[in-house]
Amino acid sequence: MQYHIWTIGCQMNSADSQRLGSELEKLGYVWAEQPDEADVIVLNTCVVRQQVEDKVFGRLGALRPVKQARPDTVVALMGCLVSHKPGPALMRRFPMVDVFLPPSETSPLLDHLRARAMEAAAVDMEARQLAARWALQDAAEPGGSFRPPSSLGARTAAPEAVANMGRLTLPAREQGTLVSAHVPIVYGCSWVCTFCTIPSRRGPERSRPAAEIRNQVRSLVEQGVREVTLLGQIVDRYGHDWGRQDALVELLEDLNSVDGLERIRFLTSHPNFMTDALLDAVARLPKVMEHIEVPVQAGDDDVLRRMKRGYSADDYRRLVARIRERIPGVAIHTDIIVGFAGETEAQFQKTVDLLAELELDKVHLAKFSARPGTVAAKTMVDDVPEAEKERRRKLVDLQQQDICAAITARLVGRRLEVLVEGRDGDRWRGRTRTNKLVYFPERRPLLGQVVEVEIEWAGPWSMVGRIPNAAASAANGLITLQLLPAAAAGPS
Repeated sequence: MQYHIWTIGCQMNSADSQRLGSELEKLGYVWAEQPDEADVIVLNTCVVRQQVEDKVFGRLGALRPVKQARPDTVVALMGCLVSHKPGPALMRRFPMVDVFLPPSETSPLLDHLRARAMEAAAVDMEARQLAARWALQDAAEPGGSFRPPSSLGARTAAPEAVANMGRLTLPAREQGTLVSAHVPIVYGCSWVCTFCTIPSRRGPERSRPAAEIRNQVRSLVEQGVREVTLLGQIVDRYGHDWGRQDALVELLEDLNSVDGLERIRFLTSHPNFMTDALLDAVARLPKVMEHIEVPVQAGDDDVLRRMKRGYSADDYRRLVARIRERIPGVAIHTDIIVGFAGETEAQFQKTVDLLAELELDKVHLAKFSARPGTVAAKTMVDDVPEAEKERRRKLVDLQQQDICAAITARLVGRRLEVLVEGRDGDRWRGRTRTNKLVYFPERRPLLGQVVEVEIEWAGPWSMVGRIPNAAASAANGLITLQLLPAAAAGPS
C-alpha cells in the first residue's frame, strides 16, 4: 500500500503533512513518488491567494483520470480549502474526493482507511470460511471444481497506531535526513485581520499542551532532527487561551534543555504580543536563535486600520528598535501586502519608506487578493489593478534586494556558525543562527553538524564560504573542521 501527499502553503501545512505521513506509515503505507502509483492521494491545500487556490483546482483536475482508472484509490482533500467544516457545496463540487480533512486534523482519513481495512478483513474472513467449506467438499468429492472467486483475494487489516502523547515518527524517507522540522504549538487564530482567512479556515486559537510539544521535539531529536521551528499563526499567543501570558517563554526554557537539540526558532509573531520577557528569553537562551519574524504588512496607518492590525507604523518602528536593543545582532523578517483594498500611491510609498528606513533582513511579499469570507472581501473594493499591484511588488522586491545585499556584504570575512541541512551538488548547504543561507565545499559527511564557515562571497539571498584552514590541509587530502558545540554563543 502506497501514499502520496502534495502540499502547498505555509509551514503549518508542511507540519500537518508530515504528521499525516507518519500516521499513514504506522498503518502500513509507504511513500509513492508519483500520485498515480499511490493507493491514497492527499492534497493539503491553501487559499491565502487566488493563484494558490487555482493550483489546487488544477491538481484536482489532474487526478480525475487517476480516479477513473483506479476507482479504489482514496483521494483526500485537506487544509484550508476544506475549512473548519466541509460543506455540501464543496462535496458536490469535488465528487471524486472520498475524504475531507479540516486543517491539522488527520483522523477523518485515518478512520476512513481503518474502516476500509476492517471491511476488507470481514470480506477476507468470509472468503476463508467459504474456502474451508469448499475444501471439505473437494475432499468428499475428488472431482469437484469449486474455487473461491479471485475477487475475494486475501487482505489483512492494518494495525492500530498507538503512540505516546505528542511523539512523532518521521516518514521513512525523512528519517536520518531531516535536520530541521516544524512543530505546531498553536492551531488556528482568534485575531481577525480583515484580509486573512485563517480564523474561518483553521478555527479559533488552540494551544497544544507543553508536555505534548516536548515529547514531539524529543522524538524528533532521537530521529536526527537538530533544529525545530515552533509554529503558530500568532505564535506569541501560545497559552493565552489558558490565561497564561508567559507560556511561550516557559516552553522555550524547557526546550532549551533538550539534549541533542541544537537550535530553536519560532514564528510568526505579531507586534501587539511580542513582550520584553520573550525578547529577553531569545537573548538569554543559547539554543534560541537571534531571528524574529514579525509582520508589519503596510507602512501607512490608514491601511493598517483597514487591515485591523491593531498598531501604527510608529508602533512598529519602536518595536524594531526594542528588538535590536535587547537582542544584539538579531535578524528581523517581515511580511508586506501591496495593493491592499483602497491603497493609494502615497500610502504605498510610506511602506517603501518604512522598509528603506528599517533595513530589515528579509521581506515576504504578497499582492493583495480578496479571499472569500474575509471582511475585506465583504466590505471593501479591491480597486488596485493587477498590473499596479505587480509594479509595487517589483519595486519593493528590488529595494529589498539592495538592502539584503548590503547586510550580507558586511559578513564577508567573518566566521559564522552554520547548521548543515543538506547537500547541493558538490557543496553543503546550511543556515546561520540568523537564518541566512550558506554554501561551502567539503568532502566529509557533515549533515546535522554545526560548523564554522568563513564567508568569502555574499549575495542578497545566499552566501558562499569555506572551512577555515581548508587550503592548508587540502594538499594532504584532508579538511580541517571546527565542529561547534550546541548552543555556542553569538548571532551570525
